[in-house]
Amino acid sequence: MYVIESKGGTITCMLLALLFLGTWPAIMTLTERRGRLPQHTYLDYTLTNLLAAVIIAFTLGEISPSRPNFTTQLSQDNWPSVMFAMAGGIFLSLGTLATQYAWAFVGLSVTEVITASIAVVIGTTLNYFLDDRINRAEVLFPGVACFLIAVCFGSAVHKSNAADNKSKLQGFKSLETTSSFQMETSSIKEGKAKVGTADFLIEVEKQRAIKVFGKSTIIGLAITFFAVPKLNVYTAFFYFSISSFGVGLILNIIFLYWPILGLPRSSFKAYLNDWNGRGWSFLAGFLCGFGNGLQFMGGQAAGYAAAGAVQIENKHFGGYCCLENTKDHQEKHIHFLSVCYLCS
Repeated sequence: MYVIESKGGTITCMLLALLFLGTWPAIMTLTERRGRLPQHTYLDYTLTNLLAAVIIAFTLGEISPSRPNFTTQLSQDNWPSVMFAMAGGIFLSLGTLATQYAWAFVGLSVTEVITASIAVVIGTTLNYFLDDRINRAEVLFPGVACFLIAVCFGSAVHKSNAADNKSKLQGFKSLETTSSFQMETSSIKEGKAKVGTADFLIEVEKQRAIKVFGKSTIIGLAITFFAVPKLNVYTAFFYFSISSFGVGLILNIIFLYWPILGLPRSSFKAYLNDWNGRGWSFLAGFLCGFGNGLQFMGGQAAGYAAAGAVQIENKHFGGYCCLENTKDHQEKHIHFLSVCYLCS
């Protein structure tokens, strides 16, 4: 297996993980806002996410003479460690599935601020002790405190967004829900309404797959808080991804026939025939898979408490790639910039 031993290699892994893990949520949100059912998107995502883990395991896990290699460990009696790795994958899959719906209700930037901050607070604290305290506590834990403050700022941004949208939409009646297929044939023209106006919000609502008007945003915040997630690194990541794939596959096939949150019913045949946004969904899965793999590798070299901090990039990408409505009001701009400053 390939083992990273240099500081430069560790930094490279961290930077690539930052880029990949910060990009895929924006891509997933893009497909939902274009009307693709989240069940279809997640099924595509989970396939390429697993494929990325397989590629990493059979390449980086085999190319070096260092032992034990990936294939060697597949036949070893290490089931206690395997079960721990698979448990982590299950929690990751449930968390990712929850955040996919939270993005629609709360917004990408707010969701990522809260989920990533909670994940870093819990994960970094646990990993510090599990790593035999190899990281400096006087540096690590002040950063953890900043993430706790970021949760408060994220809630403030959410409150500002909700009040702003409510004032803009006064006088408009509730919108009728439409299916993903209907949105593909809709006559709505992109860019017709000015970003941030009531007309723009209505256009987005008509086109998106998850309808949020008339529903309490407390649902989204509740989903957001729920979302918080002796083998070699490649074998552990492989089993981690296998369990994540299994849970995501089973739950989303169930959601095809028994959808939640008022989504239209679909079928496995409809999923196979739905090529609208499939390429983006595949790309999101690859980015997340390789990002997680690089985070595992960087964590092996620098300590998993330090590697857990790569979650902060999700905030920057969530706010600036998706734009959402944070630029509409100076108050929201100040809140968001404060969050980014605290978490950098």
